[in-house]
Amino acid sequence: MLAIVLLLALPFCTAESASSYAGSTVVDSYPPPGATNTAIDAYFPDASQVGYAGPTPTGAEPAAIVTAIPFSKIENVFPLSRPNSADGANVTFDVMRHWGNLSPLYSVESFGLPGASPVIPEGCGINAVHLLMRHGARYPTSGSGGSRLASDIHAAASKEGFSVTGDLEFLATWTYKLGAETLTPFGRNSLFSNGVAFRYRYGELLNAFTDLPVFRTTSEDRMVDSALNFAAGFFGVRTYETDYHQEIIIEENNFNNTLAPYDVCTNSNNADIGRFGGTQAGKWANIYLEDAQMRLQPMIQGFNLTISRLFYMQQLCAYETVALGYSKFCDLFTEKEWEGYEYFNDFWYSYGPGNPTAAALGLGYVQELVSRLTHTPISVWNSSTNSTLDSSNITFPLNQPIYVDASHDSRKPPLTSISDQSHQSYIVSQIAPFACQLVAQVLSCPASEEPTHIRFLLNDGVMPLTGIHGCTEDSNGLCALPSFISGMHERIGEINYAHDCFANYTMPDPDNIIDGRYPS
Repeated sequence: MLAIVLLLALPFCTAESASSYAGSTVVDSYPPPGATNTAIDAYFPDASQVGYAGPTPTGAEPAAIVTAIPFSKIENVFPLSRPNSADGANVTFDVMRHWGNLSPLYSVESFGLPGASPVIPEGCGINAVHLLMRHGARYPTSGSGGSRLASDIHAAASKEGFSVTGDLEFLATWTYKLGAETLTPFGRNSLFSNGVAFRYRYGELLNAFTDLPVFRTTSEDRMVDSALNFAAGFFGVRTYETDYHQEIIIEENNFNNTLAPYDVCTNSNNADIGRFGGTQAGKWANIYLEDAQMRLQPMIQGFNLTISRLFYMQQLCAYETVALGYSKFCDLFTEKEWEGYEYFNDFWYSYGPGNPTAAALGLGYVQELVSRLTHTPISVWNSSTNSTLDSSNITFPLNQPIYVDASHDSRKPPLTSISDQSHQSYIVSQIAPFACQLVAQVLSCPASEEPTHIRFLLNDGVMPLTGIHGCTEDSNGLCALPSFISGMHERIGEINYAHDCFANYTMPDPDNIIDGRYPS
C-alpha cells in the first residue's frame, strides 16, 4: 500500500530544458588575490622559532618488506565515492578498476605467480631497491575530449530544441569543473601515502647511505608535485627538503630524458605509428558503445550522442571522480560497457609491445638500471639517456641503496581480437594506473652482504622473469643477478634505437609485433 501511495505521489517525468550555463567551464582560484602578503609573517613564526618541541628521539627504521606477514595491501580510495554502474546490482563489480590508466592504484594479487608474496623470501636479505613510479591522479590533458564535449553541450544548450530527461537530466545544469594536467588533491594524497608506505617497507636501507639520496623526476608540474609529495611522505613534511636531493630533468622536445623518452623519438609521435593504437581502439569503441548509444540518445534532444562523445563521458566519469570525488557520468554505463572501456584502454599498439617504438622508448632506462646494478658508468650514448646528467656521479650516483624515479605511464599492452575480450591477458589498471609502482628488489639469497638475486614487483604483484634470457622459472620470481644483467645486455643489443625512432617506415599490416620492435 505504501509503495502505491509513493508511486502516485511521484511527478510525471518530463524533459528538462537546459540552463544557459550548461556545459560551461567553471574555474576557481586559491589562494585569494592579495592574500600572500608577507608583511604579517612575523606574527606566525615556524616551529623552530617557537621552540618547546618536547622530546624528539627517533626509533629504528622499519623494514616491513622483510618481516610483515600478512602483507598490507593498497585497497582504500578514500575520500573518493565509489561509483556504481547503470546495472549496479553486482556489489563486487568495481567501476574504478575498469578505467585503465585512469584507475587509482590497487594491489595486484598475481601476475602468474599466485604463491609469491611481496615480502622478501625467507632466507634472503635485501641490499637495494629501485622504484620507478608514475605520477598521481591528474586533471585531463589540455584540449581533452571531456572539455570539447562540454563546449559542444554548452553550444547546443544555447539553442532552442535542446532538452534532457531520465539519466541525462543532470546535464541541464552540469558544468565543466576540471583543470588541466596538474595533480588533483587525491593525486597528491596517493603519492604522499606511497612515500609513507615505502618508508615502512624499505626504511632500514637508509642506514646504508653515506650521503644524501638523489631521486629523479621530470619538469612537468604534475611530475614535480608527485616527486615532492612522495618525498614528504617518505622523509617527513618538516625535513624532506633537506633530507635528499631532488633532480628535475627537463621534459621537452629535443631534451634527452629516460623518464619522458618519447620527446626525442620522432616515430613515437607521428600519425601513422604513434597514433596507430588510437585508430585501432576507435574500431572497438564503435562495437562496445553501440548499445549505450541506442539507450541514451532518446534521453537528449538537440544533441547527437556520437560514439566519441559517449567515450568522453566515460573518461569524465574517471576524471571527475579523482578530481571532485564523484561523477554522475559513471552511472550511465553498464558493467559490460565499463569492461569495454577497459579493453579500449588496454590496446597495446600505442606504448606496449605492439608498437615498433616501444622497446626504443624503454632502452634508456634499462641502460641506467644496468649501470646502477653493476656500479658501472654508462659509456655508450645511443638512446634517450642524458649524457650530461648520467655521466656525473653527482646527478647519477651508482652506489645508492634506494633509487626513486618518477615517470609517466607506458600503457596499451597486448590484447587478442578486436571484438573479443574473453582472452584479455594484460589489464592496464593493474599495470599502469595512477601512482603505479614498479619495484626491483636486489637480494642476497641466502642472506649475506653480496647481492645474488633480483626480482620485480608491479603494484605489489610479483612478476615472473622467465621472458628474460637466463632467468629460469622460480615460484618467488627470483632471477640470479648475473643472469638478469646478462639478459639485459642481450636485450639492449637487440634494440636499434636509431632505426625504430627515426627510420622512414610504416606500420606493418597486420601488426603482429610482440616485442616492441619493427620486424627485422
